[in-house]
Amino acid sequence: MSILVLGGAGYVGSHTVDHLCDNDYDVVVADNLETGHKEAINNKAKFYQGDIRDKVFLNRVFQEENITDVIHFAAFSIVPESMKDPLKYFDNNVAGMISLLEVMRDFDVKRIIFSSTAATYGEPKQIPIKESDPTEPTNPYGESKLAMEKIMKWSDIAYGIKFVALRYFNVAGAKEDGSIGEDHGPETHLIPIILQVAAGQRDEITIFGDDYDTKDGTNVRDYVHVMDLASAHRLAMEYLIDGNNSKIFNLGSQNGFSNKEILEAAGKVTGMDIKSNIGDRRPGDPSTLIADSINARKILGWQPQNENIEKIIQDAWNFKSKHINGFSS
Repeated sequence: MSILVLGGAGYVGSHTVDHLCDNDYDVVVADNLETGHKEAINNKAKFYQGDIRDKVFLNRVFQEENITDVIHFAAFSIVPESMKDPLKYFDNNVAGMISLLEVMRDFDVKRIIFSSTAATYGEPKQIPIKESDPTEPTNPYGESKLAMEKIMKWSDIAYGIKFVALRYFNVAGAKEDGSIGEDHGPETHLIPIILQVAAGQRDEITIFGDDYDTKDGTNVRDYVHVMDLASAHRLAMEYLIDGNNSKIFNLGSQNGFSNKEILEAAGKVTGMDIKSNIGDRRPGDPSTLIADSINARKILGWQPQNENIEKIIQDAWNFKSKHINGFSS
């Protein structure tokens, strides 16, 4: 009995694989390594290199391994890129989900945990955001993830494939010992870009917009530590193993930090003077995203251990300090 983690060489995926291995689960990783890193995969896990859209590849993995549960991270996730090339996102994300569910149906695998996103909500009508709030994505990335959720809903009705969709907010941090962490090329996330400035790899960081209706005019986001996300995926899987019905959960700290506040906290953690400038807003960016994650805490028993923003940044800095050029170093 094995757990298949698709996209398990990526940022959140590799931390989840690490957490599952530490909890004595038998883990199989499938990843095309387009954005992931083989070096990030826990050496207790078995690895297959291939693309989720390739049904021949997926069939081989399911034939060779006794897969009982699937955790799905394999998706493109850069909002600005999705605005420029939406078809790329629908092809990879939505078509990939269809291929996966077809193979799961054929092999009678009935449980899937899905890495979803707060981008499914779009510009929120209220803060904090509840799972029952309207879903009106403002970018193709969020639209593709919402479509994937709906495809799973109908697959549950038709084939009995139970799912949990975890809509999480801004992910940050790294494993505390700095052995694995966030390494994208090019990097698009705020905290690792700030740390590139602190490490002398960039001259400054651009803050996209200072005229939002927020406390200091910059975007406000809810940051959740990547290791806390990893534990939530395990708990969601165990929730389905216990025979519960499909459900959607928000994952977040329930606190919001502006871009300027993150910049200030990073300066304090690193002891560096981090230079910044103000640029234009990015299309598709909501002003404020803060989660109501009470359902995950009550129903799944999720108890985040790393909600302090300076702790989140410190762990990311530990990884950066040990891997100045990412896993290539």
